[in-house]
Amino acid sequence: MTIRITFWGARGTTACPGADYAIFGGNTSCVELDIDGHRVVLDAGTGLRKLGAKIIDEGPRKSTTILLSHTHHDHIAGLSTYRPLYHPDYRTRLVSGTSLPFGGLEQVLNGHLSEATFPVSIDEMPGESRFDDFAVGENFRLGSDIRVITRPLAHKGGATGYRIEHGGRSLCYVTDTEHSPGRMDRNVLELIKDADLVIYDSTYTDEEFGNYAGWGHSTWQEGIRLCQKADAKWLMIFHHDPDKDDRQMGKIAKLANDSWPYALVAREGQSFDLDVLVGLKMDQETSPRQASAAAFS
Repeated sequence: MTIRITFWGARGTTACPGADYAIFGGNTSCVELDIDGHRVVLDAGTGLRKLGAKIIDEGPRKSTTILLSHTHHDHIAGLSTYRPLYHPDYRTRLVSGTSLPFGGLEQVLNGHLSEATFPVSIDEMPGESRFDDFAVGENFRLGSDIRVITRPLAHKGGATGYRIEHGGRSLCYVTDTEHSPGRMDRNVLELIKDADLVIYDSTYTDEEFGNYAGWGHSTWQEGIRLCQKADAKWLMIFHHDPDKDDRQMGKIAKLANDSWPYALVAREGQSFDLDVLVGLKMDQETSPRQASAAAFS
């Protein structure tokens, strides 16, 4: 029983093309989970375009499930170029916990891809699409052996934090969320308790956080504090500020790893098995620094 994780986009707010973003990537949020052959995708940012091309190359199989944290533009911008939506042999299930107050997910996405903004609505695309809404805080299953736990996040318009459990392993996806300095978010702590991996909104640093109050994002330092308090095994710093290029992200990677050796920075194109990552931490002969270095070698 395996969970393989691939980052197709780790940037926040807006896509950032160019040589200055070649290492950590410029595409917005999109994380693929291959869970024993079941494809689950976390968010549909611009990174979804490359994933869609891969899915077409592989050929039709069971439907792909896309769990949306919310429907702000940077998290759904990849849908217009997601090739399986244009092919009748492919099935896509889109799931949201924040769309019911806005008329439901189908209405929200067709509003996003409306005549005024894009020539083809999702309803007009020939691929087989299914839209499912739930109230954030509800839990559900994907098939019989993948459990999904959800909690509300502090973000304007709402956002959903996800915990995916399968085969004794757990992965949490926590973006977009804003913390309150000096007070840890109980919803997040509950969601990530004892998790194997936490992918966390780390747009800012503690030093600059005060300049962005109300913007709905958090810091890598808060991610470390939460993971340590919740006894989570690994932190993946995610939703990178578009104003931070590779040089700046490299500095953050070093500072975070110096602060807690199990803190890593997500890079577009990164792919790994969760079992391998957990095994590196549990190996008594592997030091924390060696584990971090070996995780994606």
